[in-house]
Amino acid sequence: MKVLAFAEQRDNKFKKSSFETTCAARSIADQLGAQFAALVIGSGVTSIAAQLGEYGAERVIVVDESELAGHSNTAHAKVIAAIAQQEGATLLFFPASQMGKDLAPRVAAKLGAGLASDCVALREESGDVIATRPVYAGKALLDVNVKTSTKVFTLRPNVFTATTGSGVALVEKKTVALSGDDFGSRVISTRVASGRPDVTEAEIIVSGGRGMKGPEHFAMIEELASVLGAAIGASRAVVDAGWRPHDEQVGQTGKTVSPTLYIACGISGAVQHLAGMSSSRYIVAINKDKDAPIFQVADYGIAGDVFDVLPELTVQLKQSLGK
Repeated sequence: MKVLAFAEQRDNKFKKSSFETTCAARSIADQLGAQFAALVIGSGVTSIAAQLGEYGAERVIVVDESELAGHSNTAHAKVIAAIAQQEGATLLFFPASQMGKDLAPRVAAKLGAGLASDCVALREESGDVIATRPVYAGKALLDVNVKTSTKVFTLRPNVFTATTGSGVALVEKKTVALSGDDFGSRVISTRVASGRPDVTEAEIIVSGGRGMKGPEHFAMIEELASVLGAAIGASRAVVDAGWRPHDEQVGQTGKTVSPTLYIACGISGAVQHLAGMSSSRYIVAINKDKDAPIFQVADYGIAGDVFDVLPELTVQLKQSLGK
């Protein structure tokens, strides 16, 4: 049995979720007594591959080609499937990032593999892998046993721990023949919306909803986020109204997040929003409606006007943190 973990990188820097996926996949490989390798794809990525050794990868396979500099879900999926077949890998792990969610089902289809997505726990049982994933908008957890001979899993960011060690990785370069037909889609440009952390990997998120009453009031959210070094999130209603960009949307139709601290400001707690953030370790809710559904999942709740609470909270945190 062989285990393969896809390590996502952007601009030749590994995403935090790649380290988490590498550690989780290595742990499962050890429990199964299986061989383990990590896979890195891109252009100029050979120089960073050895870094995965610190997270348990004794062997790192690199496909380093100039034509793979920009992301192409069709070409990347072909490369991953080809390497999996070359290696005889039957267990494949991806981060449940935007890229991972895009690639995993494509690779699964190419390999005829079953897919368990957005997993929050893994365990070995009788020589097989049992994955735990949320269902019904996060209201329940389901244990999944993928029955196909080749199995694909995506792992929710910020749930699995990335622990470092003193391991050294053997970096091995491989090639996969690609033609123009393999690039059915390609990223031709990217734009960085802000210098803040990505909500999917942030340890702290300050999120706003319709209770903020207008885009101009998100300045209070931004100030608090700056004090805490946090990412900014938003509800679907806020994004649909054009108050905030879509990349900040948290929820069933946005991004699923699992930060250590989630501060919900003026968010009522619709089930679609809860589906995207209920796995946060600690949830703080600020809402003037004491019966808002958000308080049912909150660890700490403040039933008060967000326009009174946020400024005072920001002042107190500045003093406490010496800012």
